[in-house]
Amino acid sequence: MGNICVIGPRASGKTTYLVALAYWENHRSQKSKGKNYKVQPLNDESKKLADKAEDIIQEGESVEPTVIGDAIQTVDDLDYYSFKIEVERGFLKKRESIQLNARDYPGEIFEKIAEPSFADSIHEEFIDECLMKDVVGCLILLTGWEKGTDKFYKRVMSRFIELMDARNRLQDLRLAVAMSKCERGELWPGRIDPETDLFGVHLPKTKVSLQEKIPPKNLRFYAISTFGVLGRNDPRPNRVDDLGKFGRASVLRDGEKWRPYNMIEPLYWLSKG
Repeated sequence: MGNICVIGPRASGKTTYLVALAYWENHRSQKSKGKNYKVQPLNDESKKLADKAEDIIQEGESVEPTVIGDAIQTVDDLDYYSFKIEVERGFLKKRESIQLNARDYPGEIFEKIAEPSFADSIHEEFIDECLMKDVVGCLILLTGWEKGTDKFYKRVMSRFIELMDARNRLQDLRLAVAMSKCERGELWPGRIDPETDLFGVHLPKTKVSLQEKIPPKNLRFYAISTFGVLGRNDPRPNRVDDLGKFGRASVLRDGEKWRPYNMIEPLYWLSKG
């Protein structure tokens, strides 16, 4: 069973996404598009994350960002998480299993892909691990659309595609490119057709550059919200920005109304195609 990488720029929600997966078993009522999901943390790091997840999800604590520093000098210094995800599908409720193995990569590693100085050992290790043959796909979380963001994302992704090509991964590596934090009011209405209404509107250059180089069978666009909205009839984001001990971060507004949106679908597609 292949690995799936979760990557993206700083503040795109990667760590929060993994925390939410770790907490999923305490929220078994989750259903989306007729599928029922069960998530089981497998390794020690995932189980430790699950132990901390309730405080983060229900008590509204912020998540410490993953940054390169004294404690992180190589890829092996990064936390490595493993989850078994069971997906119940169809009228007969057939169960299928997928496995997510992912490191919590710092966003600055992803952002520096397009820089001329991209030669630091940890960045090279990141690419080597991300594009090794037993990685079946990458979940790429993008979150911004302010002026200049589309141009920057296009440059990073164009360079990433070149690195895929150099390692003969253009034809067999799936990319699920997701607009994260889609609970924001500007994005929520576009979640139904993210390729057209989110990427086509807010990140058109990035979208086109991906479509020009990645085979259609290996590329999908998604919208994801780890926080969700307050309710079906109350589409306000279930998220507030807070100045916590790790700096400004997003936290749940109401833990009892936590309803993440579309978190498992891209993982299922990456694993099954």
